[in-house]
Amino acid sequence: MLTASSGVNAASGPEEVWRQSAPADGWAGMEGGTTGGAKASAEQIYTVRDIDGLRAALKKGRDTPKIVVIEGIVDAAGSRPFESREDQAERGQIRLPSNTTLIGADKNAGFINADLVLRHVENVIVRNLMIQNPWDEYPQWDPKDGPTGHWNSEYDGMTIDGSRHVWVDHVSFSDGSRTDDQNGTNNGHEVQHHDGALDVKNAADFITVSYSVFRLHDKNNLIGHSDSNQSDAGHLRVTFHHNLFQSIVQRTPRVRYGQVHLYNNHYVGDRKDPVYAYQYSHGVGVGASLISENEVFDIAGANSLCDVVKFFGGTRYEARGNLLNGKILSPDAACKGALKPEAAGWTPPYAYTLLPAKAVASSVKETAGPL
Repeated sequence: MLTASSGVNAASGPEEVWRQSAPADGWAGMEGGTTGGAKASAEQIYTVRDIDGLRAALKKGRDTPKIVVIEGIVDAAGSRPFESREDQAERGQIRLPSNTTLIGADKNAGFINADLVLRHVENVIVRNLMIQNPWDEYPQWDPKDGPTGHWNSEYDGMTIDGSRHVWVDHVSFSDGSRTDDQNGTNNGHEVQHHDGALDVKNAADFITVSYSVFRLHDKNNLIGHSDSNQSDAGHLRVTFHHNLFQSIVQRTPRVRYGQVHLYNNHYVGDRKDPVYAYQYSHGVGVGASLISENEVFDIAGANSLCDVVKFFGGTRYEARGNLLNGKILSPDAACKGALKPEAAGWTPPYAYTLLPAKAVASSVKETAGPL
């Protein structure tokens, strides 16, 4: 269970932990903050152990502040496998209402076969949970995707779509027992059964992801829907801090339009991994502006900024105090096909405390993930 050592204010018991609000050290603490179900009455606190109980609890009172405590592993498929693409879309997605705190009772609580969806809601907290990224049972073949076609999957571990004020804390995301070496091939291409782990899109705003773990995944965090979705400009303000990204191929995160602040995260990977071969961490897309501070990249086979950052039409990338394989990472290299990085053009509007980079790996190992 979360305690005073978990990077938030000390609490004397479970209910005090359940009612905690997002700290002020990230975007979720701005513009009135993120309180989730902190104001829930006793009647709006639920403990659930299965998908039917969860859906019932989320519906009660609609947007009335509520706290939902998860015990054990909740299988979104329930007692029967998904029978069709439509069935998986209906039963696999779990929609969270506004003013909700969803929290695990202990480090063994979590979800399988679930896409947690926050769509056009406000003030949601998700904490202390294990999420096995959902396996799309019915991926779609698109012959027009790329020069020779491509398989596409549908579901994320968590989708934050058009929502504001969200705190994701002490959550683990992983492909778990269904890793990408089980994908198989069809139409001459590897079939893709996984989409994102945690994606943020469609003008979502004021989001903090803290003390969480991302493992064993390809396209991990996409911030921004597409290059053409210019309505994202001025939104997508996201903070990632004290997270572990281990055996992730790419997108930690890949950003369009957003103002994204990354500090004290630890990235671990290998460019020759047989299943999750590392490609890059930070992707700087159209309209994006990233600040990266006191981060640690332990990436076998990586040698420079160009190995951990890719520029996809954007150049606003400000880095300071980072380490790559134990050495200071030069922040101003000009990478092939991209202009030299330039200043982010903004400053985080909140107070935060930076660990020295040399202390990040041990701190993140001790504090990230469900407790």
